[in-house]
Parts: sequence; C-alpha cells; structure tokens
Amino acid sequence: MVEKPILNLKSLKDQVYEYLREQMHRGEILPGSVINMDETARKLGVSKTPLRDALLQLEMEDFVSILPRRGVVVNVLTLQDIKNYYEIIGALESIALLLAADKIKNSDIKTMEKLMEGMKKAIDDNNFDLYYEKNLKFHNVFLNLCGNEKLIKTVNNLKKRLYDFPRQEGFVKEWEETSNSKEHREIFNLIKDGKFREAALYIRDVHWSFQVQERFVNKYYAKALLYTKKLSEEA
Repeated sequence: MVEKPILNLKSLKDQVYEYLREQMHRGEILPGSVINMDETARKLGVSKTPLRDALLQLEMEDFVSILPRRGVVVNVLTLQDIKNYYEIIGALESIALLLAADKIKNSDIKTMEKLMEGMKKAIDDNNFDLYYEKNLKFHNVFLNLCGNEKLIKTVNNLKKRLYDFPRQEGFVKEWEETSNSKEHREIFNLIKDGKFREAALYIRDVHWSFQVQERFVNKYYAKALLYTKKLSEEA
C-alpha cells in the first residue's frame, strides 16, 4: 500500500519550505543537525527538486548551509549572529519609519497604542506567544507602510532567525516589560508628536541596540548559546 504523502500539490517547493520551517520552529530539526535529502524527500513523498529548491531558499535566509560533501547543515545561532541581526534590523526599521512617515495616519497611531495595551496584558498573563504576535504587529504598522517589500522581507526573516528558530522556552519578563512600557512607549510618543527622525534614531540606537539589550539577550538565549558552545566543543 502506497503511503499518503504528507504534502499536497498546491506548491511543492513552498510546502516543503513551510514543513521544514515548522520542524525547526518546533525543535524537531535542531541547529547543528544534518538534513538527509534522500530520507526527507522519501518522507514527504516528493522528488529532490522541490526539496532542493526549498533548501536553497532556507540557505538564502541563513537557516541552513549547503556544504559540498557534507550535505545540508542547519545553522546554529551564535552571539555574533544575534549582534549582527540586531544591527541590521535596527538600521532597516529606522529607514522604514522615515519612509513611512508621511503615510502614518491617526488610525495607525491608535492601532499602535492598542497593541501596546495588548502587549501589557499578555505580559501580565505570562502569555509570551501573544506578546510576540502583538510585538510584531506593532512594528509592522510602520514597516508595512514603508513601500519597500525587500526591506520588509529581510526584517521579517531576521526576526524569525532571532525568535523562531526554534522558539525559546519561556521569556525574560523584565525584558518585555522594559521593551513595552519604556521603549515602545517612547517610539509611540515620538511618532505621535511627528518626531520621526528622533523615533528612527531611538529604534536604531536603543530599541535594536545590541549593547543596550545585551544583558537581556544573554538571559533569553542562554540555553541556545550553551547548546551552540557544546556543539563547537564536540566538533
């Protein structure tokens, strides 16, 4: 009896990509592990072509490295990676806000305020998944108005690398409280007052500053960084 394929035929490459990303998100495919193409293609009931295409996209997004004679290795997350991502996201979100400045309406500002209220409630309820969702939406208010799809895609992908690879267990409550009650509030107030350049600089130099956030970064990623160190020592 032929086993029913896990994937449908809507878009094989995209289906394979989404499957692999979900496995990474859930921690079923761990950083440092090797993806066996023959085994994965057989499991999904697809040829190697859509699998290879999906892996190429994952490599472009820095999730995996395709190495000659070593196969496909899932990238680990290092402290230097995190620092690099913070610098890139901070710079791009700063630019995005300036590009979106003349498009931000009162309704957008009200949406941002409502999202801050939602984040506060999520923190009070210890609901990190809901906080994360509303945090993304808060930043997306101005990101989605910047008119640069490549910029938006890059930022969203880097955030997946930071927070969804796999999703860390629990959260550092003090970090979320500081981020929302102080930093988001400052960004919101500056935007509301039309001080877009000041808001853009604050996003880059405070909110996404690795130096400013480093103490929280080390707490949040402690387990992931320890795992990366262990893999390095075993190599």
